[in-house]
Amino acid sequence: MAVASKTSIKKTLAALALSPSPDFIETPIIKGLKERALAYLTAGFPVHFRGPAGTGKTTLALHVAASLKRPVMLIAGDEEFATSDLIGGQYGYHYRQVDDRYIHTVHKYEEDATQLWVDNRLTTACREGFTLVYDEFTRSRPEANNVLLVVLEEHLLVLPNMNHKDGYIKVHPEFRAIFTSNPQEYAGVHEAQDALSDRLVTMDLDYYDRETEINITAARSGLPPEEVERIVDVVRDFRASGEWDQAPTMRACIMIARVATQQNLRLSKDDPRFTSICLDVLESKTAFTSQARERRAQQRKMLLSLIEHYCN
Repeated sequence: MAVASKTSIKKTLAALALSPSPDFIETPIIKGLKERALAYLTAGFPVHFRGPAGTGKTTLALHVAASLKRPVMLIAGDEEFATSDLIGGQYGYHYRQVDDRYIHTVHKYEEDATQLWVDNRLTTACREGFTLVYDEFTRSRPEANNVLLVVLEEHLLVLPNMNHKDGYIKVHPEFRAIFTSNPQEYAGVHEAQDALSDRLVTMDLDYYDRETEINITAARSGLPPEEVERIVDVVRDFRASGEWDQAPTMRACIMIARVATQQNLRLSKDDPRFTSICLDVLESKTAFTSQARERRAQQRKMLLSLIEHYCN
């Protein structure tokens, strides 16, 4: 009797092996956030970093996850997500063929195909005790995240495939979850359901203080802090003015500083290339419409004034 079989199946993605970066800047504020987040996670509570764009939510989430010293499963929220994108589904087949000629006068031939279950990231994290980092989870539709309610409260992952053992997986005791999200007024962001929010310890992040922004920008650009503070002060004053449609963040500081470093520019109002880079990065924070033309002219005047004041 000859038995032939083969499996057609999607490969699952490997977990991330993270370690705390030696370049990560820990000011007292960031250190306090990290230590409190680790305390909540150690006690078994999921953590949710919430704040506007550019406040370092994802970087902090990954740093905290690395500090737990467990493999990390990273998920990025998406409008098109369904529950199967989190837990998995029946994506592959196991094919089996039996050609029975044991009795020479009898020829028996059988062929069948069985669907196979393939785990996705949430299922793998729950089963193996990995750390789940769900970045921008409110960009996924709330109904896609309903599966998390039982995971976080009852420590059970319910599977839709009843042929998969008993239809559920008991969550590994070392499983931990970290979430990040933008405020609800951002485009493409859904309101998280109350039942899920109630299970999370939410830590609100805002724009960092001046010292932290200077230290992080210096570390990311290679410029000395005394040089970086000029750029940071321009961006912070522009942010405080409110003359923008999208708030300028620390990313703007890093963009300007890194390009200035690579191009060997003087951080001075007298260097037209440096001034142009500042305007390119910061003027983009205002909508480009015919109606906003006068406002953009006033904005440019203000930016040139800030550059002249801080970069003389």
